[in-house]
Amino acid sequence: MSDVTAKPAAPLDEVMLAMDVVDTLRHRQDLVTRELDGVTREQQLIDRLRDVYHQQGIEVPDHILKEGVAALAESRFTYDPPEPSFGRTMARLYVSRKSWGRPVVAVLVAALVFSVSYFGVWQPFQANQANQARLELAEGLPAQMDALYQTIFDETKVQQAVVEAEALRTRGKAYAAEGNRAMAEDTVERLTALRDKLRQEYSLRIVNREGVQSGFWTFPESNIDATNYYVTVEAIDANGQALSLPILNEENGETETVDMWAVRVPEVVYNAVAADKRDDGIVQANEVGRKSDGFLEVEYIMPVLGGALTRW
Repeated sequence: MSDVTAKPAAPLDEVMLAMDVVDTLRHRQDLVTRELDGVTREQQLIDRLRDVYHQQGIEVPDHILKEGVAALAESRFTYDPPEPSFGRTMARLYVSRKSWGRPVVAVLVAALVFSVSYFGVWQPFQANQANQARLELAEGLPAQMDALYQTIFDETKVQQAVVEAEALRTRGKAYAAEGNRAMAEDTVERLTALRDKLRQEYSLRIVNREGVQSGFWTFPESNIDATNYYVTVEAIDANGQALSLPILNEENGETETVDMWAVRVPEVVYNAVAADKRDDGIVQANEVGRKSDGFLEVEYIMPVLGGALTRW
């Protein structure tokens, strides 16, 4: 067995008394300064401490008082805060986590949601949209132009439609190659309109109903010595419905989509229509022309002079 025996640990009550002695000395700096820094010895300080505790009704053994005085001198039972360091900072943050934890967690969650939404959803969606737009401009719109051209080529009965369609398709593909989406889409619309115009079928008739003039005459602004004669017409389809068509107004050069307009005719035609209506109030010979499937223009039955009015 070892001849060295461990020093038994001091009882808890003695340790607490020693701590109290040190605490008393800290709060009674007058004692410490006067007794320790003066000529009085350690025993005199112990005597004074004994008197202080005795006045409080507490009997403290001398060895405890001596232990407390020694502990004060050795700075025992004294807390010295650690020097600033990363570990100290992290420890303080951990201890104060209740004050900053929830806001920080909320910010982190919001940042996570934003990152997932932006990088995982929005950016892929935008990239997909951009890719689709690029493919449509590079492939989709040109393919539509080709299909419309082929339809026009197959259905037309006049070479003029093929020539117009070919010119439109060539320009449209050039726009698509340049990345000009607006003009490429406009070309598709023009080709579609040309196809639809070819397919139209209607009869161009003189309007013959109450409240509407079947014909009229005017003095053109450019030549007040001349007189222009017009008959009022409308396009009636196979179902008896009036169609709205784009018509060029010869007076102002503007094209308007209307369901009724006036066609300029020779004076003799105007007089014949007027006489027909005066006979019984009805224009018997009311068909001016006919638009057939596969053709672009109306085939006129009556002589016309090529001009039209949309307002009068």
